Amino acid sequence: MRLRITHETAYRYATPASSVIQILRMAPRSHDGQFVIDWRVELDRDAGLKQSKDAFGNTLHSFALTGPLDSLTVVATGEVETDDTAGVVRGQVERFPPTVFLRDTRLTEADDAIRAFAAEVAAGGRDRLDTLHLLNSAIRERMTYDTRPTDTTTPATEAFAAAHGVCQDYAHIFIAAARHLEIPARYVGGYLYRPDTLLQEAGHGWAEAMVDDLGWVAFDPANAVSPTEGYVRVAIGLDYLGAAPVRGSRHGGTGETLAVSVRVEDASILAAPVNPVGSQSQSSLQPGRKPI
Repeated sequence: MRLRITHETAYRYATPASSVIQILRMAPRSHDGQFVIDWRVELDRDAGLKQSKDAFGNTLHSFALTGPLDSLTVVATGEVETDDTAGVVRGQVERFPPTVFLRDTRLTEADDAIRAFAAEVAAGGRDRLDTLHLLNSAIRERMTYDTRPTDTTTPATEAFAAAHGVCQDYAHIFIAAARHLEIPARYVGGYLYRPDTLLQEAGHGWAEAMVDDLGWVAFDPANAVSPTEGYVRVAIGLDYLGAAPVRGSRHGGTGETLAVSVRVEDASILAAPVNPVGSQSQSSLQPGRKPI
């Protein structure tokens, strides 16, 4: 599948900021099942973008601007060719052994409720892979998707207690439960193609867990599937904060507002000729299946 992605982040300041420093994780890398055809990260200001890698091998772009700045827009855009690998992730940069991803963070710590939930799910699993699929489905069944009660700093324990949250909360709960079961797990930030939704308000988040004989396998508890060719993997971390697309700080300025828009389109449909009268076309994202 060839996906065309445009991710725009626009800041506005009621009174100008005197300086801004940001680190961006907005550039995907190629690996098995994902080939980056073209990708650009651009600013609407005259500033140099410095490219580097972080500790996990994610591609970083960083910049510093001096004001006065009444606005700032960052745009990442490009095309990625994807294949369905049934959630199995291979060929990517691995800088640490899997045991590093057993380490808890404030956002992924498990409390008694999550530990009991994980134990109950694990009791029905035949093996590690089956347990992870059961966990993936159980979180989706327990949680209600809701953008209001949580934000990027909400820990898994609070989202689980409220039984409401967004994709990053689902992923944090999955990671917390998996690590309690001594299964290395990590957060993944990226994009999801939704054929029924042209504009999205943010990227997508899911998780990966280590499975014997398979390696890292992806799970999306927000949709209860293993990621398919409709997913583009951008960054990994111990939690959302380690894979966040934009992190930074500003000096001065008040009344900051933020607007994010994400377009993920099937490039083959965009390039296809117009159908003659009477013909039909159809495109749909097939639900993920279990890895073999």
